[in-house]
Amino acid sequence: MNNEILIEIKNILEKQNIVSKDILNFEEALSYLKVSKSFLYKMTSKGEITYYKPNGKLIYFKRSDLDVWMLRNEVSGTNELEDEIDNFLKRGNHG
Repeated sequence: MNNEILIEIKNILEKQNIVSKDILNFEEALSYLKVSKSFLYKMTSKGEITYYKPNGKLIYFKRSDLDVWMLRNEVSGTNELEDEIDNFLKRGNHG
């Protein structure tokens, strides 16, 4: 096998490992979120993302907290917006 294939297999296995874990360290959270170190540090320092420091040094994250953070600020799709407009017009709340 060539090195590129081995590296790709290693990356796939690491991603599967991260998805199966409930608690992620900082590096795993970076990989899971696909963000830079500086961005994640900024989010933790601003208190915008939940994290844990059990020994006062290392930072850990619950994967479920990261999921909640990623899914905040939902943007409705076109069909959902059309349904909301139809419902609004049906109620007669316009004008």
